[in-house]
Amino acid sequence: MASRETQSASERIAAELRARILKGDLLPGERIRQEAIAEEFGVSRLPIREALRILESGGLIRLVASTGAWVASMSPAELEESYRIRERLEPLLLGLAVPFHNAESLSEIEKVAEAVEQAETVEEFVDLDRKFHLKTFEGPPVDTLRSMVVRLWNTTQHYRRAFVELQWDKGLEETFIEHRLLLSAIARGDVDAAEDLMAMHIRKTRLALADTPGIFQ
Repeated sequence: MASRETQSASERIAAELRARILKGDLLPGERIRQEAIAEEFGVSRLPIREALRILESGGLIRLVASTGAWVASMSPAELEESYRIRERLEPLLLGLAVPFHNAESLSEIEKVAEAVEQAETVEEFVDLDRKFHLKTFEGPPVDTLRSMVVRLWNTTQHYRRAFVELQWDKGLEETFIEHRLLLSAIARGDVDAAEDLMAMHIRKTRLALADTPGIFQ
């Protein structure tokens, strides 16, 4: 019983900290103090240590033995490398997912695409944009590939948000158009077009990020 309770507490704490990191309440490089978490959640160090291991496996924090835990951060070179990897992995995952989509899943994705276009805040946009892309990847039984993609989304989330904040007043019409083109290719079952569009979508962001050093401040 104690083991199940500890696991449940660890998952609950990990879910809450994950939400805070992805939302930007905990920033890259910020230290996560176990004693503060223990006091907040009213638990011992054991479930906290397990929660931190869960977050580390998802690429959200960095654990240093006998030192502590910090929200994961990236240098410009590391961010570019991550985006170059995404340019290869996400088209592959999307291409595998295309045959699994049907009228029901396409309708769900379209609703999310519409919600992205109606987002009124940066945080709402970032959350819905992530939901849109992850939904397009649903279907194929490729857990290893999917976990790699999600990890890359986790580690780059803060920098996408910072980029969107800088671009917000200029508008995101190009992104909306690219989403619609992706959805159309998936609906047609055109794997090649979907893969090419996905790679282009990520590459465009990678190049824009490289020209936006302010996101690392």
